[in-house]
Amino acid sequence: MTIRISCHLITWGEDLLKGLAEASGLGYRACETFTHIALQYENNVAAFKELLQQHNLVLSALYGGGRFSDKSKRQEVIDYNTRVARFLQACGSDRIVFGPGGPRPEGGMTPDLLKTAAETINEAAKRCFDLGVKACVHPHLWTEIQDEHEVDAIMELTDPDYVFFCPDPAHLAKAGMDPVEVMRRYKDRIAYLHLKDVTLDDGDADSVSVSSGTEALPIFCELGLGTVNLPGIVDLLKEINYDGWMTVEIDQSTSTPLNSLTICRDYVEQKLGIPIRGQ
Repeated sequence: MTIRISCHLITWGEDLLKGLAEASGLGYRACETFTHIALQYENNVAAFKELLQQHNLVLSALYGGGRFSDKSKRQEVIDYNTRVARFLQACGSDRIVFGPGGPRPEGGMTPDLLKTAAETINEAAKRCFDLGVKACVHPHLWTEIQDEHEVDAIMELTDPDYVFFCPDPAHLAKAGMDPVEVMRRYKDRIAYLHLKDVTLDDGDADSVSVSSGTEALPIFCELGLGTVNLPGIVDLLKEINYDGWMTVEIDQSTSTPLNSLTICRDYVEQKLGIPIRGQ
């Protein structure tokens, strides 16, 4: 069993070329990037693939999704995710992250909204699956799928043959869940993973930042600097023989993207025991 490590280029913002170069230089051999950046190459996939190859990288996934609970947007959501899945297929990648839309409805999601969301997810995921791409639902703070009962409802109402799970332990923890427990519950449907850390000392799911000592940190911090039980996550993945991608992700650096992803790389290799360089 080998967990494969990918690096999200979100930390470099819109600078794709610098992100590719520095991530590759750190030893990462796969990446996820902003979908709107990747789709700039939609009519020249060969150029995008060549760019990845120049940096010894492959594309692990792209972020799709949409406003699942708005029935009037259903066809738009299906068409967009099919478009992204077609690009992924052309790039040799077989995972799409289904990110739910925001903002959250006032008072959270009702049973009717969750039912509508599940129906849209099912239809969009089936279209992706037909293209050889697995759609992985990603619960996310501040969106229509944030809290535990919303995660449970979506997983219960969607088709396990087409709809998979992309947990992010930091998002789950910040929303008040035990990430290991939730991941164990849906272990048979985990097909992609974002690996993030977060400090939980201050604020709640409505916070935009937290404080650590005298330094203000983004809500999500470098791996090992927060309070998420990352070793427990990896232990579970090993237990279930997970051999897919685990994408290291830090939204914003307080220093430089290179420094932040170096800290993350060293943590994964030294503390979690998963090689990145040479994988």
